[in-house]
Amino acid sequence: MSIEALVDISRYYGSNSDYVNAGGGNTSFKDKETLYVKSSGTSLAEAVPETFVGMDRKALGRILEKAYPAESAAREKAVLADLMAARKAGMEQKRPSVETLLHDLLPFSYVVHTHPALVNGLTCSQQGETAMNKLFGREAIWIPSTNPGYILSIKVKKAMEDYTAKEGRPASIIFLQNHGVFVGSDSIEGIKNTYRDIEKKIEGHIKKRPDFSGESRTGPGRLSSVLAELAGGKAAFLCNREISRLVKDTASFYPVSSAFSPDHIVYAGSDPLFFGTGKPGAFAETGSQEASLQEASLQEASLQKAWKNHVAKTGMAPKIAAIQGLGVYGLGASEKAADLALVLFLDAVKVSVFSDSFGGPLFMSRDQINFINGWEVEAYRSKAVMG
Repeated sequence: MSIEALVDISRYYGSNSDYVNAGGGNTSFKDKETLYVKSSGTSLAEAVPETFVGMDRKALGRILEKAYPAESAAREKAVLADLMAARKAGMEQKRPSVETLLHDLLPFSYVVHTHPALVNGLTCSQQGETAMNKLFGREAIWIPSTNPGYILSIKVKKAMEDYTAKEGRPASIIFLQNHGVFVGSDSIEGIKNTYRDIEKKIEGHIKKRPDFSGESRTGPGRLSSVLAELAGGKAAFLCNREISRLVKDTASFYPVSSAFSPDHIVYAGSDPLFFGTGKPGAFAETGSQEASLQEASLQEASLQKAWKNHVAKTGMAPKIAAIQGLGVYGLGASEKAADLALVLFLDAVKVSVFSDSFGGPLFMSRDQINFINGWEVEAYRSKAVMG
């Protein structure tokens, strides 16, 4: 049964953090009348038949032909309403993936969309498009960085029409700048073979890999408490050799100082806080000598001021706090949120390191970051995953 095969392929990629993290990625199966696509906020790793929403393909096609308001908030609200109306009877309690329209566009039975750090080392790099053309030639389509959802679907639709007219066949691989990759095939084995080919070609050009040895999950107690209080929840610490290099100073931190993709924004935020202590080990534990405690108090006051300034500048509390000479903290309302912030930050570190092989990191534009931060669809997804 095709839905059972969809569940299997979803779990296959969803259970591997090299492809997706948290609620990221989505999969689908389609026949002539119905598209079965992952529900928003669900996990591929835990997919079951009920994970998928049955969508009316004729109704989805009408969405791509309809005129919507130019203003982004009004447009997205109208598109979402039409997307929800396209659900098949009995599916009204499920919310389809934000990439539903893209899944319907690809003329293949199965479509698997993931965000591998290895692939995003290419898509989130300065020379990504040039490298893609060199590695894949006429086998794939490159889509410049675009706001997800309806606008992205329209852009992909045009690119696919142009590709098909030129090549006489549809593209089975679509690289999305600052996002990830879509792979389509009429068989599960075809999906796996294509992914293996993508990985092999990119890996052959990787000059450097991240070094996550020497991991530590224990940060100074005083600092952890201060950050947890500032975040209004929990703080989780992480350091390893790669992170140690990044937190040496502000310049060293630049390669991970902004957002690579929507998933990174949803779970790790778009604007990490870098706190320059000027003194490695400045945060002392309770019970240290009086001078050390006095220094720690001064540092805590400085951190609180830096936090306040950061929130005033960005309009939101950071989900990642990098402490010079120490490591990084994932921050969130719950332990799960704090841990997920670290998971996605670590993924961003991988992307950054891999991007060095393609000219260095390329972040999302500020307009695109603002769009994701204000998009109701991503707020829903985050809330669903966090529980």
